[in-house]
Amino acid sequence: MPPKKANRRKKAPKRAKPAIRLPAINWNHIGNTLLLLTVLVCAYSGTAWVMDQPINAVRIVGRFERVSSMQIESAMSPFLKGGFLSTNLTLVQQAITELPWVERASVRRSWPSTLSVTVVEESAAARWGKAGLLNIYGELFVAETSHIPAELPRLSGPAGSELRVARRFFDLDKQLKQRGLTAIALSIDARGAWQLNLSNGMQVRFGAAATDERAERFFAAFDGVLGPLADKVKYIDMRYTNGFAIGWKSGEGIRMADFGETDPHV
Repeated sequence: MPPKKANRRKKAPKRAKPAIRLPAINWNHIGNTLLLLTVLVCAYSGTAWVMDQPINAVRIVGRFERVSSMQIESAMSPFLKGGFLSTNLTLVQQAITELPWVERASVRRSWPSTLSVTVVEESAAARWGKAGLLNIYGELFVAETSHIPAELPRLSGPAGSELRVARRFFDLDKQLKQRGLTAIALSIDARGAWQLNLSNGMQVRFGAAATDERAERFFAAFDGVLGPLADKVKYIDMRYTNGFAIGWKSGEGIRMADFGETDPHV
């Protein structure tokens, strides 16, 4: 018998490895991204450059009688050490507003390197105590000054009563002006007693109790009987339950106007 041939298996053909495909490169996207980054870097660099630029000028606007430009510049100077954009305008504005006689201020940037400052001065409406000044809002904005306009009304009272006294004064003065008179002074003492002085030399004593009602009675009496005699009256004492007492400039003594009980109150 012929020898048997070895049974050899045929090797399977090798499979070709799949080709590795690289993702397609979107050169337009990459270009746009690089362009955007370049713009951002330039913008940041430009902003940093502007912020580092010094403030070259300060422009101050306002009508000044009590505040000088030098005072304003001196108040601003500690806050102007940064750049044009890095300067804190809120702090600058606060520093200016804290100056005596400054009611309000606004600060803004004017390109490329200027700060524009607008200042409004306080308007003195009344004298407070010996040397203080109140503004039109009844606020004590100067505690002590050497120059006080002579025409200002004189108001006084315990510390913290400025607004209360100012409101009552302007209310009384408004009603007096309707009757041809003017108030020149109003005070409240430590006990809470009120006293009003008029331009014709009359003094009105309201005391500490029921002052609103007493003021109403005073104006009612003035409209009824006191009007024609106003220039002859030295003082009117309203510290009575329903009546008042009159003292005359001529020294004729005191006349009591009795509308009921006449027991005086403080």
